[in-house]
Amino acid sequence: MTSIESDPTAAGATERGSAAEATETDVDEPTTTRVGHRKSYAAGVPAVAVSMQRGLTQMGPLRTARTLLELNQRDGFDCPGCAWPEKPGGRKHAEFCENGAKAVAEEATRRTVTPEFFAAHSVDSLRDRTEYWLSQQGRLTHPMVLREGDTHYRPIDWDDAYALIADELAAQSSPDESVFYTSGRTSNEAAFTYQLLARSLGTNNLPDCSNMCHESSGHALSTTIGIGKGSVSVLDVENADLIVIAGQNPGTNHPRMLSILDAAKRKGAKIVAVNPLPEAGLMRFKDPQRVNGVVGSGTTMADEFLQIRLGGDMALFRGLATLLHRAEKAAPGTVFDTEFLDTYCDGVDEYVATLADTDMDEIVEATGLSLRQIEEFADRWANSERIIVCWAMGLTQHAHAVATIEEVTNTLLLRGMIGKPGAGVCPVRGHSNVQGDRTMGIWEQMDEAFLAAVDAEFGITSPRDHGWDVVDSIRAMRDGKVSMFMSMGGNFVSATPDTDVTRAALNRCRLTVQVSTKLNASHLATGSTALILPTLGRTDRDMRAGRKQKVTVEDSMGSVHLSRGSLTPASDELRSEVGIICELAEKVLGTDHPVDWSAMASDYDVIRDHVEKVVPGFDDFNTRVRQPDGFLLPHPPRDDREFPTDNGKANLTVNPLQWLPTPQGRLILQTMRSHDQYNTTIYGHDDRYRGIKGNRRVILCNGDDLTELGLRDGQSVSIVSEFATDDGVEERRVDGFTVVAYSTPRGNAAAYYPETNPLVPLDHVAVKSNTPVSKGITVRLIAA
Repeated sequence: MTSIESDPTAAGATERGSAAEATETDVDEPTTTRVGHRKSYAAGVPAVAVSMQRGLTQMGPLRTARTLLELNQRDGFDCPGCAWPEKPGGRKHAEFCENGAKAVAEEATRRTVTPEFFAAHSVDSLRDRTEYWLSQQGRLTHPMVLREGDTHYRPIDWDDAYALIADELAAQSSPDESVFYTSGRTSNEAAFTYQLLARSLGTNNLPDCSNMCHESSGHALSTTIGIGKGSVSVLDVENADLIVIAGQNPGTNHPRMLSILDAAKRKGAKIVAVNPLPEAGLMRFKDPQRVNGVVGSGTTMADEFLQIRLGGDMALFRGLATLLHRAEKAAPGTVFDTEFLDTYCDGVDEYVATLADTDMDEIVEATGLSLRQIEEFADRWANSERIIVCWAMGLTQHAHAVATIEEVTNTLLLRGMIGKPGAGVCPVRGHSNVQGDRTMGIWEQMDEAFLAAVDAEFGITSPRDHGWDVVDSIRAMRDGKVSMFMSMGGNFVSATPDTDVTRAALNRCRLTVQVSTKLNASHLATGSTALILPTLGRTDRDMRAGRKQKVTVEDSMGSVHLSRGSLTPASDELRSEVGIICELAEKVLGTDHPVDWSAMASDYDVIRDHVEKVVPGFDDFNTRVRQPDGFLLPHPPRDDREFPTDNGKANLTVNPLQWLPTPQGRLILQTMRSHDQYNTTIYGHDDRYRGIKGNRRVILCNGDDLTELGLRDGQSVSIVSEFATDDGVEERRVDGFTVVAYSTPRGNAAAYYPETNPLVPLDHVAVKSNTPVSKGITVRLIAA
């Protein structure tokens, strides 16, 4: 096979692919696992080299230069990767990271997936391909349909595709037989019109990728401070004196965050990394735009690395709060911010009472840390004036995730670290506009104020019953309650838990609809009939009614700004997400529907005018978003120390201490990304920072655990997950994995998703948030 680096179809002078090109792009598939030296730093010259190589391979030199110079710029387009915000004011000429460059290369590629490609490949043959191979084929160019009994997708006219959806909706006995899923890449304008379509049809079945990542954060923060978003800005992070990064790998998942952490370090900040794995980005950062990042040693990131056991984070923060309480008792008024607690908080006495009963021996056992490490952490906390805690999936995807994040917030509240410059909570959202989608109404449980505002603005009657989230949608499809599943972007089957169950659930639908830019595994998990509707990406020029349109996104810290694509689309058949939604709505609901779908499709300013009337904080939307850096949404706890909870106070919450003991002969597994991956998009088979090459089917284990289990480094194993139910123990199995001895806590292991998603039981979810538990799976290993 020809390697991707030398693929002859990747080069050429034209900006757009053509039907004359080969109908298949050959890429290297995984071979054998090679384990080399683990990187001790992130970024640096290698990151620049990889970024350029991927761009040149997929786009060619001119297209690479054009897209990367426009990426994250004021007059350019927003990164289709992560949601890390830009620093207000002037921006660097190269305002992107390695994985952002990879994401752009994947989207702006000249490779195309045409009708000829589908004619040459049956659906069954495509199911045998890896996720990597599918994504490398290029951009989808035409609407395609797989009709019942067919073996191949075939072209379909847009109007006929819409009619197919309309006929299915008309045949339903209830609007709740439809599910409308959204990925985090969708713009604010597309998200707003999408939820409006679903509610006009009469359903709140609006699951989204938040259900699988930060739902636990939103639930915990809404309870404690009254708003489910972070309370800090980039400038706060830069000016903090203690930054705790817990359950997060910024070097791979949010690399641009490292430049802000670097700036904070140069101002004297201390960083404590809390993570089961020693990730390169937590150890050292070489900024390729600074001299010491090119020829020097870069910046040491973590002043303290707490290699915590999986599921031990709640115990760590409970232990931290307990030590702070003891110090406060010894010297009243010197540790707790008593004025803040008395003025703004509720539940203080009840929470402090639980601290008196904390057993520090249990804290040590639960975390896998020494008492001395926890005491040193408490000393840093007690002597810092501006503290920020950043976290991601390592905290949110546990059964006790909500309680853990509430514990984090409790510990910050004890020291008055909410509504204070340089301090606060920082859940680091993953996908580009996942936070904006929720703001725009993509949620199955939107409150009455939002629904009433939608009804008043558009003259419709939104349903009030809560809809289904991701897990409940899969259950409903599995149980035959859903006839149509529609996905606005994303790769549902590879992003969700319990892959075999999810695939079978989708197969039970009469119609599945995927609005996509590229081919992925979800196009091969079909209902009786399946549609693929190709859409524009962030990099593409969006022309409607003769005018170039702009969309908006909300970053991880609540700033809203414009995004403008400029590249010629891969095909004249591509339509924007907004266009697809509005055209479909007119077909389904008719031209006499009270919503003027045509006006919104023709001019996205019209959508923003409606958003202004419905969503708080978007006053004068069209004017303010055209400011150089857009605008910041209000956040009452941050802005005024006002807490929009039921009692008007910040609430310290009391939860029983929870953690994850490792059963005898078993391991606790976390799923994770490789460095050559973003969410379900696989860029290659290597994990450069962890020193693993050639294969993704690996499981990282502590060497002493391997000895105890009678296994050896490099051995081939099957992984079997065990999930206790009322009827016994359910088991799930994946085969063909290679054991790699690695620095993990005893009793813990790690492996990449989506390859290990089949091990995550659908019913293994976080309490209150219903988020799949992908970081706390009990497994045993069986030698091949």
